[in-house]
Amino acid sequence: MNPEEELNKDPQNPLEQNKSMEQSNPVEQSSSLNIWDQNRLDLSLVSNTAQSLRTELQKIIVGQTEMVNLLLSSILVGGHVLIEGVPGIAKTLTAKLMAQAFNSEFSRIQFTPDLMPTDVVGTNIFNVKNSDFEFKPGPVFSNIILIDEINRAPAKTQAALFEVMEEYQVTIDGVTYPMEFPFFVIATQNPVEQEGTYKLPEAQLDRFLYKINVQYPDLTEERAILQKFRNDFRVDKKPTVNKIISAELLKQCQDLIEKVTIKDSLLDYIAEIVVSTRNSGDLFLGASPRASLALLKASKSLAAIEGRDFVTPDDIQYVAYPVLNHRIILTPEREMEGVDPKDLIRDMIKKIEVPR
Repeated sequence: MNPEEELNKDPQNPLEQNKSMEQSNPVEQSSSLNIWDQNRLDLSLVSNTAQSLRTELQKIIVGQTEMVNLLLSSILVGGHVLIEGVPGIAKTLTAKLMAQAFNSEFSRIQFTPDLMPTDVVGTNIFNVKNSDFEFKPGPVFSNIILIDEINRAPAKTQAALFEVMEEYQVTIDGVTYPMEFPFFVIATQNPVEQEGTYKLPEAQLDRFLYKINVQYPDLTEERAILQKFRNDFRVDKKPTVNKIISAELLKQCQDLIEKVTIKDSLLDYIAEIVVSTRNSGDLFLGASPRASLALLKASKSLAAIEGRDFVTPDDIQYVAYPVLNHRIILTPEREMEGVDPKDLIRDMIKKIEVPR
C-alpha cells in the first residue's frame, strides 16, 4: 500500500481523539476557515505512512496496540527503542516485522555474556595480500539493528554502543566511520529472568527514546491469537510484510514532524514535568535534559501520526511514562516499598497545571 495515498482513519486506534480544530489549534486562527486550511501543515504523508506500517504489522501481530503505536512514533523521529517484557509476547517478532517493512538493511545481534565489543562494531584485520590492516565492519553497520536480550552482555560490550547510539558513528583505532541514514536500534530485554544478565548503565538507557513495557494480551486477544494460528503452527501461511517505506520517505516524514507547532506554554509544561523528577524526594535520580528533548520529539511525532500540525497536553501525557520510566531511579526506600514508577510519574504530572 502506498503511504502517500489517502487512508481511512482506524476507529480502533487509541491515539484517535476528539479533535476540534477551532478549539484546540494553538496557532491564532484566521477568521476565514479557507485561509486556515491553506496555512495548515499537510501531514497526510506522515499519518498515511504510519497507518501503512500499522496495517503491515497487524497482518501477523494481534493486539499490543500501545507497543506498535510507540514504535511507530519513535521510528518516525529516528529514536532508539528498548522493549521490555516476559518471553513469548512478540517483542522480537514485532521488531523484525517493523524492519521488514523498511527498504533498508537489517541486522540482528544476539547479546550473550561472552560477546566482545569487536563482535558488535567490528575490528581491523591484517590482510596478508597487501601487508596492511583493513577494517571489517561489525553487524552494527546497518540501518535497523535488532539487539536481542541486550542485558545479557557485560559492561564492556554495552559501552561499544554508547558512541554509535548517540553520535551515529563508530571510532576504531582513531578512525571514525559514520552510519548511513536511517539508523536506529530496537533492543529487547527480559525483566524476569535475571540469571546471567547485567544491569544497563544509566548513560546507555538515556540514549533510548522510549522504554516500552509490554504486557500480556487480554482474554479477547489471546483467543484471537489461537484462532489466527490454529491451522498454521509454523506460521508458514503468514502474509508477506511489504516494504513500504524508503530512506527518502522517512527523511520527508522527519522533516514534516519537525515543523509541527508546539506552544511556549507546552514547552514550559515539558520542562516542569522533567524538573519535577529532579526535585522529588521519592527519586534518587531524575531525568536529564535529553528527556526534555525526547518528550518534545515524541509529542510532535504523536501529533503528526494523527494528522495534527500542533501538539496538545494529551500528547505529552501519553508519551511521558515511556520516555521517563527508564531515566529515573527510585530511592532505596521506595524500591523496598514496591512503588511503581508509573504511579509516581502519573502523580507528578497531576500536580502540574495543564496549559490551556
